[in-house]
Amino acid sequence: MSGRPLVIEPAHTAVITMELQRGVVGDLATHAELVAGAATILPGATALCSAARSGGGHVVHATMAFRPGGEGFTTNSPIQAASLKSNLDTLTVGSPGVELVPELGAEPSDVVAVRHTGMTPFTGTDLHETLQSFGIETVVAAGVSVNIGILGMVLSAADLGYRVVVPTDAVVGLPASYADAVLQGTISLLARLCRVDDVIAAFS
Repeated sequence: MSGRPLVIEPAHTAVITMELQRGVVGDLATHAELVAGAATILPGATALCSAARSGGGHVVHATMAFRPGGEGFTTNSPIQAASLKSNLDTLTVGSPGVELVPELGAEPSDVVAVRHTGMTPFTGTDLHETLQSFGIETVVAAGVSVNIGILGMVLSAADLGYRVVVPTDAVVGLPASYADAVLQGTISLLARLCRVDDVIAAFS
């Protein structure tokens, strides 16, 4: 992480939370280890959202929801096949599991970008178009998981021309040692690594 102060333009910055949903990391989730890991970063993610709202930034929640019966969801990878098999009932459109965890304190001004297939939030959604309409230049990533979702978000955002910021205490992956290696070995080459407090200070 750089020792330089983080500088952002709040009006052109969006905090994007990744799959912070009841059926993924909340009371309806079944992956106990991921739930435990997410519990350590939810306060930071919540603080980021609050700072963005009060500081003139934007908050976007990238969520996942299966269509009824899993229609249109591709299962061309092991994790996608496993996800459909184990999470279809919990994460189908309209089910409580797709709701955001209450800790985030979602506001009407927040935007929700729902993904029905794929593994990353820019795939098959209008997320990029929405960010462009807001004039977003910088995205701040929070949520789960560093293994795939956060890494995919960072890669896609960088490819699309966004400046990317990743507060390491607002993302989690499993095991922790692997997540740290991905953050330091890969994500640090694509994004500014920092802490939640750095982002809050930049918004204020």
